[in-house]
Amino acid sequence: MAVLALAGCAAAPASTPSSPSPAATAKATPAVASVSPAVASIVQQQTVTITGSALAKVKTVQFGTQSAPITGKRTADRITVTAPTAANYQAATVPITLLGARGNVIVTKPDAYAYTATSGVAKQVEYALAYWQSYNTAEYGDLNPVGGDCANFVSQTLVARGWTMNDQWYNHNAADDWSPAWGYVPAMDDYFASNAATLGLQEYNFDQRSQIAVGDIAVFTWAGDSSPDHVQVVTKVTTVNGAIKIEMASHNDDFNFRDLDNEITVEHPGATGHFWHLTR
Repeated sequence: MAVLALAGCAAAPASTPSSPSPAATAKATPAVASVSPAVASIVQQQTVTITGSALAKVKTVQFGTQSAPITGKRTADRITVTAPTAANYQAATVPITLLGARGNVIVTKPDAYAYTATSGVAKQVEYALAYWQSYNTAEYGDLNPVGGDCANFVSQTLVARGWTMNDQWYNHNAADDWSPAWGYVPAMDDYFASNAATLGLQEYNFDQRSQIAVGDIAVFTWAGDSSPDHVQVVTKVTTVNGAIKIEMASHNDDFNFRDLDNEITVEHPGATGHFWHLTR
């Protein structure tokens, strides 16, 4: 019995669980460490990878005020999304906000994504949306008093894209001296057709919308007419319920996002026309 007692006293006491350290029990704090790439053209959608911590519960990502779908595998430290084009195609630096399932803000990274207008088409669309209503008369004048300013406006956007004036296509001294190909729709359309290869143009009808991009040119002939009446520049191409929707900027009837279908069925029933797609 004594031996047993001694053995009992000599036995190591039963171990008790140690308390975890505060670092081990603290929940990871949601954070955005990096955004790659962090710069895009105002007219470009692109795949963006967001890295950070505690990202597994993120359900939606916002670039500024625009939502972006999560397109890749979402883990605790990485999310892949498709960033939208810039809101109204305007250059800006915007925050990236990560939202939970109920729309709650998980984390926001200020000034995380920059939209720039450096490409030709981006500069073209930026110009169109800057001057669709406030005409650039100081540089190009206003041709409404002599028949309409729509072709003058479209030509201006092409200069912003990078086209240069020549002896057939020009506007000098704020419309004191301008060519028919610059400011008169039938002559502009003929100029495009005659120089399509040199200018990098491809012609498509209004049913071939899958070929059309932002910056392309739409030429309209109203019902009953035999030659073109109006021209506009494409400012938005979207897919709505499986159908491609084309929107355009224009002068005369001043618009920034004028719907093609509404124009040819409601505003000008029976109108026909075609696009000039710019390949460069």
